[in-house]
Amino acid sequence: MQRKDRVDLAGAAMLTGFSVLLGFNQVAIKVVSGGFQPVFAAGLRSLGAVLCLLIYMRLRRIPLDFSRGTIGAGVLIGSVFAVEYVLLFLALDLTTVVRTSILFYAMPVWLAIAAHFLLPGEGMHRVKALGLLLAFAGVALALSARNGGQHFSLAGDIMALGAGLFWAGIVLCARVTALARLRPEMQLMWQVLVSAPVLLALSVFFGPLIRDLAPIHWWSLAFQTVIVVSAGFILWFWLLGIYPASSVASFSFLTPIFGVGLGWLLLNEAVGPRIFGSAALVAVGILLINRPPPAAAPG
Repeated sequence: MQRKDRVDLAGAAMLTGFSVLLGFNQVAIKVVSGGFQPVFAAGLRSLGAVLCLLIYMRLRRIPLDFSRGTIGAGVLIGSVFAVEYVLLFLALDLTTVVRTSILFYAMPVWLAIAAHFLLPGEGMHRVKALGLLLAFAGVALALSARNGGQHFSLAGDIMALGAGLFWAGIVLCARVTALARLRPEMQLMWQVLVSAPVLLALSVFFGPLIRDLAPIHWWSLAFQTVIVVSAGFILWFWLLGIYPASSVASFSFLTPIFGVGLGWLLLNEAVGPRIFGSAALVAVGILLINRPPPAAAPG
């Protein structure tokens, strides 16, 4: 499909739907942890995603590219992906979807800071700096919220922040290593192919692999594997190939809002004034971080 210079109505609808999908994914992870040990579930999800991607790439006749210059970078990005999902799945096992959605999806904050030093042409400017300050304030407000008496864990909150930090690391790996010359599908393949055995091996150190297993846990795992990790991110890469990257990225401000709303709606999690305020600050901060720098004045 031909590239476009702005996001049209169809693109906006798909990007909004993708944000809802990511918000709902937090609920799905929380649910699946009731039946599977979290790290084991993450490993099964990556293993299933490998199969889904192989089928997709075969149907689209996309070759597997394991050229020598990309192997080290592929192992690196897969290892970072594994750490991210150890932290995210454990965070959602310890704390709420509402809190995790705010803290994890503050990822653009860490990416913007790293990009200032590592990526040419993505330095700090006043609008981005204001966005960072607002998002930092939102994170601090979320950490200070006591969750209306519901169970939460400071360790879970810190793990959610750490997962977002490693997510930013994945983006950097994809842009500054040899993986940058690979197709997006192959970048994703490296992440799930390496992380699957790593997560399954690590899972034996986190307690029994099976908890109180029921059909809903299988359905939740299948949803994450097929819809989120495979189809969802393939859609994301497809949208990046059509619309400007900055415009696509700007829609990420919706994800923490949907995550908070779905945690409240589907899991009856507490949402007080501090949580509302923190979600708003992080969302506005992300929106400003993803805005292009102001145009220089003529002359």
